[in-house]
Amino acid sequence: MTLESILITILVGAIAGGLATLFIPRWGCGLVFNIIIGILGGIVGGWLLPKVGISLGSGLIGAILTGTAGALLILFVGGLAQRGGLIRRRLR
Repeated sequence: MTLESILITILVGAIAGGLATLFIPRWGCGLVFNIIIGILGGIVGGWLLPKVGISLGSGLIGAILTGTAGALLILFVGGLAQRGGLIRRRLR
């Protein structure tokens, strides 16, 4: 990977993670969390959405939307796991 592609991946991850934590605000933990959850969301969304026949476009906007959708799914499942007692997290 080139430096440019790494920076774009981090930027897309930060935007996607930030958008996801706007919809589910209790998971907001800062920029690093947003980048990680956005990148993981891009991986999950890029794998899952085509399997169910959904395409959110191509290019930078499509990558941000796919990452946001995947991040929302990750945060939703994380919230279910937390409610079920599988994850213990101290709220502020």
